Amino acid sequence: MSLSTSKGGSSTNKSATSERSTSLSTGSKTSEKPNVDTDDIDENDESGQNIILNIISQLKPGCDLTRITLPTFILEKKSMLERITNQLQFPDVLLEAHEEKDELERFLKVIAWYLAGWHIAPKAVKKPLNPVLGEYFTAYWNLPNKQQAFYISEQTSHHPPESGYFYMIPESHIRVDGVTIPKSKFLGNSSAAMMVGLTVLTFLDIMDKNGKPEKYTLSQPNIYARGILFGKMRVELGDHMIIKGPSYEVDIEFKTKGFISGTYDAIDGTIKDKKGKEYYEISGKWNDIMYIKDLRTRGSKKQVLFDTHKNKPTKPLVRPLDEQGDYESRKLWNKVTDALAVRNHEVATEEKFQIENYQRELAKKRVEDGVEFYPKLFRKAEPGEDLDWYIYKHIRNNASPEEQIKDILEIAPILPGQKFTEKFTIPAYKKHEIQQKELSQKKA
Repeated sequence: MSLSTSKGGSSTNKSATSERSTSLSTGSKTSEKPNVDTDDIDENDESGQNIILNIISQLKPGCDLTRITLPTFILEKKSMLERITNQLQFPDVLLEAHEEKDELERFLKVIAWYLAGWHIAPKAVKKPLNPVLGEYFTAYWNLPNKQQAFYISEQTSHHPPESGYFYMIPESHIRVDGVTIPKSKFLGNSSAAMMVGLTVLTFLDIMDKNGKPEKYTLSQPNIYARGILFGKMRVELGDHMIIKGPSYEVDIEFKTKGFISGTYDAIDGTIKDKKGKEYYEISGKWNDIMYIKDLRTRGSKKQVLFDTHKNKPTKPLVRPLDEQGDYESRKLWNKVTDALAVRNHEVATEEKFQIENYQRELAKKRVEDGVEFYPKLFRKAEPGEDLDWYIYKHIRNNASPEEQIKDILEIAPILPGQKFTEKFTIPAYKKHEIQQKELSQKKA
């Protein structure tokens, strides 16, 4: 079932869309699009190197980069909230995993799905824009099976920078919740984003041995930008990604190249059950071809787990810019990304400064007024939950796909033509409390 407009969306409410606009005069035209994507260009000219050296002179190894203003020429033209969707751009693999009846084979396909998206990145060394507090991003996918997938994310915390996200394919009973927490550090000739967050994948209609929906927890490798001071700049994924299911788990090591030996981008891992019995070995490169080998059969040959060259990502779809609220990622950063697209770093820097400076003013006022910030779309976790933040709305596992879609579209505008409702600006924790009371009254 595919939807194109909201069911039950109300007319636009002024209070819901009265967030401060960040429209600023750029003083130059930035709408012209270049023939080459500027995300694929290494901006390593002399002025750029001087900016980097100026920043580095203020740093000490191990310090937190999130508090440092980085030059715009190393920025990707998208916010971290949108960057997260890279891991969701192979829904066909996820749908295959859900349809697989054998639990071990299903686990293999979950691994393939989660490994699939890490190679989606600019060709140059670029980092996504740091979302501001309260920034949000929504998207959807029209899937080949005529179903739709929905995505909602929000920047729930600034220090540390936590991004909460929610993804669902209701008609296939697939749900993904997650929190991304990139803790940046300066390491000398490298910078590192230590990825502390976690992703939780749930197949709502497949029950484990305890009668609960089958759940997988998936951690993230760390990201290193090499060659900041000398040598060629490049990105490496490093350290460990741990994926756990009801019966099986795998620790996949992302190997970084040594000074003398080794190779770039290699991965290595062994799939085991909870008792330690080994089933498959994973090898290859995360940005090339990844393989599995059956360890239970002597002399078995490697088979392709996922080929990044033969599988094309399915990019998310987003509502038109003129329908978005001022704190939606693409609208919020529009003048910055337009300037980056034509390599006008002077304008990009000024626009970025205006946005971030306003955030500093808001933070200062909250302190003066003794007011705490509350996200609009995500609530803090309750005891026993896997993540720090969850989407505020309770979406019943046993509800029909039509009811689940209706609930999702009431959280925030996702599809073209949807309108903001009066409830949108209410803090998430209050909306959650209201819904919990309503559910309790229905049970009574």
